Amino acid sequence: MKRTVFLCFWVSVIFSATAQTDPQTQAFGARSQGMGNLKLHQKDAWSFFNNVGAMDRMEESEFGVSVDQRYGIKELSTFSLAGLMKSEAGTFGFGVSRFGGDLFNQQQLGVGFSNTLGIVSLGAKVDWFQTQIEGFGTGNSVLISMGGVAQLGPDFFLGAHFSNLTQSKLSKNSDQALPTLVQLGVGYVPTKSLSIYSELEKDVDLPAVFKLGIEYALSEWILLRTGVNSHPSRLSFGLGIRKSKFGFDYAYGQNSALGRTHHFSLGLKL
Repeated sequence: MKRTVFLCFWVSVIFSATAQTDPQTQAFGARSQGMGNLKLHQKDAWSFFNNVGAMDRMEESEFGVSVDQRYGIKELSTFSLAGLMKSEAGTFGFGVSRFGGDLFNQQQLGVGFSNTLGIVSLGAKVDWFQTQIEGFGTGNSVLISMGGVAQLGPDFFLGAHFSNLTQSKLSKNSDQALPTLVQLGVGYVPTKSLSIYSELEKDVDLPAVFKLGIEYALSEWILLRTGVNSHPSRLSFGLGIRKSKFGFDYAYGQNSALGRTHHFSLGLKL
């Protein structure tokens, strides 16, 4: 009985605290996290999760690994791996992530493809998504997502992404729907050292979230980042280091209600 009560308590805490942080709604990669959880325009391995349509904007193949630690709670941590492989036909991508602990966890595994047609890069992906709750069983779902980025001029970009177009549920025996997100955003890159991005994200069941992020390059290999979110209000800071084919990113986030988050990413270009 005590074990059941304890489990129910943790599941309720995790579900309430993971709004905007579970694998379907969070931004992947410390670079995106450091700029206010932006998703649409960043060109790195994490485009597979954040905006599959942006994958083909990469000039080289890249692999990345990331760890997200939230609010000092191990059960709210995420471990993820992503890779993009360039080819003459376009860019192929894959991604794997695991969120949660022993009592409650979610796994995601997917593959995607992106190609560029004129000024527009488009992409689509398919994910297998699993939710596991100890004592209650396991649910599996298949998700389909699409996205794209258009370069409207030398300095302006327009991005969009649609997650879980199929409106899949946790499992075929559950009425609990997984998040269905619509994301729209613009990017402005006035100089090589300064990038400014804004996004609007809408979950069909939740209020819209506005995001604003800035990245500034102190030098060719040191980058500083900051960003803000609404609903819930969050402030983020980040640091990036680029050296040859290797990259390291760190992000720090502050949620006024829940506390601090730390994000680490490593990248390797081929």
